[in-house]
Amino acid sequence: MKVMLRRNNAGNLVVYVAKKDLEEEVVKETEGSEGKIFTLANGWELAFPNLPDPLVLPQTFEAKRLA
Repeated sequence: MKVMLRRNNAGNLVVYVAKKDLEEEVVKETEGSEGKIFTLANGWELAFPNLPDPLVLPQTFEAKRLA
């Protein structure tokens, strides 16, 4: 699924999923076999296989929902 990553006014990473009209803060970042995994405030886990470093935001990326 396509998601947009950006930083909010407090400097926290925020994920926006347009198809679900969902905007949630990232509460945890981990590395996994599928790339970088972000855990959102609502409990979703999204895997980003090809996330560049350093991260230039805002930008749209392809992500896979794990949970």
